[in-house]
Amino acid sequence: MDTTFILSFLQDLQANNEKAWMDEHRSRYQTARQQFIDLVGYILGELSIDDESLRGLNPKDCIFRINRDIRFSKNKSPYKNNFGAAMAEGGKKTDQALYYLHLQPNDESFIAGGIYQPPPPVLAKVRQEIDYNPGELKTITDAPDFKRYFGEIQGAALKRAPKGYEPDHPNIELLKLKDYLVMHKLTDKQVTSQQFPATTVKIFQSMQPFLGYLNVAVS
Repeated sequence: MDTTFILSFLQDLQANNEKAWMDEHRSRYQTARQQFIDLVGYILGELSIDDESLRGLNPKDCIFRINRDIRFSKNKSPYKNNFGAAMAEGGKKTDQALYYLHLQPNDESFIAGGIYQPPPPVLAKVRQEIDYNPGELKTITDAPDFKRYFGEIQGAALKRAPKGYEPDHPNIELLKLKDYLVMHKLTDKQVTSQQFPATTVKIFQSMQPFLGYLNVAVS
């Protein structure tokens, strides 16, 4: 799990984002990708001790393709300058709350989790859970490790109260959210440290109660 090698490759790809360069450095890409697969495999193994939904999950089913979809984009660079993995039951193609790892050079890496742009029925279920059971969520978000790593729940939000909720609802700011996400940003120095895999697991473990709360809501 050589994260220094991963960031070095992605840094060079960012400066040479074209097919000819990638073809010439295909073996470097394959090595960097395997290092990322190994990292995700380690994380899954550690998280699955407490999260049964991750047991037996193949790391390759969690990792996003490096090729960009350029059909509707003004940016015609063919490759992403990052490696990303979404970890949840079913891999990256899931409707559940997920763990997300994003490695990108120049201090653009981060650890995140939650539900991003859920369809209206799923969003309605999460809002209903917050309305019915706000105490449990507050206990989760008040936990010292949660505050230390994530601060607060974030995401795009409505300007007004969602339909069915009063503007003076005690948890209206949470109910206005259209995503339910937490994020912890990482520097290149943190990503390339020897402690990074273990630290990543610890940060993901601190979000497990939050993901569990969301998954109860949508199940």
